[in-house]
Amino acid sequence: MSRVGKTIIKIPAGVQVTYADRVVTVTKGNNTLSREIRTPIDVEIQNDEIKVTRGNDVNLSRSLHGLYNRLIQNMITGVTEGYSKYLILNGVGYKAALKGEDLVLNLGYSHPIEVKCEPGIKFKILTPAEINELNLGKEGIGAVVAVSGIDKEKVGLIAGNIRDLRPVEPYHMYGIRYRGERVRRKESKSGAKGAK
Repeated sequence: MSRVGKTIIKIPAGVQVTYADRVVTVTKGNNTLSREIRTPIDVEIQNDEIKVTRGNDVNLSRSLHGLYNRLIQNMITGVTEGYSKYLILNGVGYKAALKGEDLVLNLGYSHPIEVKCEPGIKFKILTPAEINELNLGKEGIGAVVAVSGIDKEKVGLIAGNIRDLRPVEPYHMYGIRYRGERVRRKESKSGAKGAK
């Protein structure tokens, strides 16, 4: 048995979980997430507990067993607490602004880049006080953008797409990076010559 797959998932108070026609639906208030479960995997819901089982021991079934257990757990966490990714913009003239619900970024290009807000996703530009609460330290912060939502995959995908608009360059550390992401800094060629 998969160690992850056989763990029992507890259903918190106020959360409703249903399983019908191979689709798991997790609901709390106005927040709802659904996911289709592939054939070798089955889901049992009893006494506020979810148990994920598999029909056979084929390698695919074994890998899906743990995967679906974590995906269901992530759905429950999403509707109760939500997910956020923090993006740090560092560079001369790098700015972020909100235009309605959409995000407008100035990243050193000749034009601003507009990122459309998708359903279930919220953008927020953090204030200096909120940045201090995150304990980001001395990372040369220009602006910090929070991408939030209930779907972990969607939050991660949109945050990744924004990060790809201006990857961090390793000499001056200009670009967009995740909170806590370590980027190896390179020494400039002139600095390397001076060291010899």
